[in-house]
Amino acid sequence: MFLSVTIPTRNRAQYLSGVLESLTRQTYPMDRFEVLVVDNGSTDKTQEICSSFADRIPQLRYLFEGTPGLHAARHLGLKEAKSDLLVYGDDDIEAFPTWLEGIADAFGDERVVLVGGKNLPKFQTEPPAWILRMWEKDRQGGRMLPYLSIIDLGDEIKGISPYYVFGCNFSIRKSVLLEAGGFHPDAMPNDLIRYRGDGETHVAQYIIEHDYKAVYHPETSVHHLIPMDRLNEPYFFKRAFSQGISDSYTYIRSKKSISLWKLRYFKLMHRLLLILPFIRKARIQIGYLEGYCYHQEKVRNDPGLYAWVMRETYLV
Repeated sequence: MFLSVTIPTRNRAQYLSGVLESLTRQTYPMDRFEVLVVDNGSTDKTQEICSSFADRIPQLRYLFEGTPGLHAARHLGLKEAKSDLLVYGDDDIEAFPTWLEGIADAFGDERVVLVGGKNLPKFQTEPPAWILRMWEKDRQGGRMLPYLSIIDLGDEIKGISPYYVFGCNFSIRKSVLLEAGGFHPDAMPNDLIRYRGDGETHVAQYIIEHDYKAVYHPETSVHHLIPMDRLNEPYFFKRAFSQGISDSYTYIRSKKSISLWKLRYFKLMHRLLLILPFIRKARIQIGYLEGYCYHQEKVRNDPGLYAWVMRETYLV
């Protein structure tokens, strides 16, 4: 079974070597997978880092995608991949040695179209207690913290909701991704944040609607680097703001219009939460409401942005 691994990256050369190093230590045979590093407009030493691994990862290819946006980089990987089994990883992960072997094992079941595993945090520094509390196990023994893209659902292979397969460790059959029309816009440069969409969430919804099977495989796991600058409220506020944009995008696509009553309601909730600055959850929720209202207003006043949101597909 041959796998195509795509690593989108942008100006993160200092992290990229970590994921590439982990790919040299896979238990899966080196001749049974390729690695596509898709440079989404870097100005650092990304290409030099890739070149330094050319002798250690024989089927490593460096690709450049100048169109900004994570979806554009992912789609170039989709087009260039030699396999029908696509493995997407972020540039700040370090894969378990069994990562690719576990993915291949899970796809041995023809009914499985999407595979994920643990995304365990690799904290650069000890996180504050409030973040650790958010990362505590639930009553079923699992835990997740979406704002940091980390998840641990235990040590058993099991069927799961596709929403529990996060983008930093996301493996899918090419045929299904094409059926779904590819990814929706995801991470964008800050000056283009209004063009953000709901990323792989759209693909997860497509899988649910078509009754396809998603699987959690504990060997298909990664460590996700969590730098110090993410372990604070401003970062969680920023992630909540981005999620608000994504949810606004999803709503507009599903309803094909702006909801003025919902916009007014969210603005009212925003004003109410502003009087609760001493509650951390309220402060983070303010970020979500601001993101949602920001996007709704931008789309309302920009026909070109509305046309972008309503595009049938972002595959070019």
